[in-house]
Amino acid sequence: MTRKLIAFDIDGTLLDSNKQALDSTREALEKLRKDGHLVTIATGRSRFHAQEVIRDLAFSNYILCNGAAGFLDHEQVYKNLLDEEQLHQFIQEAQEKAIDTAFVSLDSIKRFSSNRIDMMEDAMHSFGAHLPELDEYFVEKQDVYQALAFFDHSYDQQFSAYDRIRFVRWHENSVDVVPHDGSKAVTIMNLANRVGIAPEDVISFGDGQNDREMLRMSGIGVAMGNAVPEVQAEAKMVTDTNDQDGIWKALKELALI
Repeated sequence: MTRKLIAFDIDGTLLDSNKQALDSTREALEKLRKDGHLVTIATGRSRFHAQEVIRDLAFSNYILCNGAAGFLDHEQVYKNLLDEEQLHQFIQEAQEKAIDTAFVSLDSIKRFSSNRIDMMEDAMHSFGAHLPELDEYFVEKQDVYQALAFFDHSYDQQFSAYDRIRFVRWHENSVDVVPHDGSKAVTIMNLANRVGIAPEDVISFGDGQNDREMLRMSGIGVAMGNAVPEVQAEAKMVTDTNDQDGIWKALKELALI
């Protein structure tokens, strides 16, 4: 069997609605690894917020921060930081609009301001995280892989003057701020190239807006049944939901388990 690179989003994909991995998902991962495939996480989470899943599901390969960092066998092999000039420009603009922001390194996250704590808490709690601590000097001290900005859809068209950063919505009240040339897809293909796996042998599973590029660019993109229609439209296959053995069923259909 040809070796595949198989990438999984975490929230809404690897984890069910209770933020747990189904038994069928655990068994599928074990079978894929036993057959020699390269299995990786591809998540918007930082290492800090993904570490429990990494340990629990025994991942040694992982793509973090929406593709800004890539690891093979726990060693970082890819790094794509936010552009400093435009990051500071965005911070200033967000302050002027009273929009809260938070900044993400590999192992920590700090907020810059406290205008709408309720909006920030709502977004962070959606994936089991807490309100970040306040640190207005964090961006001066750490490598910033991505930022979070907390605003609703009414602000979606107000940040169009940037050509080196872009905004990807992941929650009703929050967007990821990521490198314009970066995505989960870019890093997946970088890792595949490093280990000699062809693009057509890349399979990705996802459910969110930040999964659209990887579903579209993979040899086979698999959208979860719980994904919204515009995400499903990017995929070559739509499986069952994250609560109904969607990963197992898709891999079975693909004859990989």
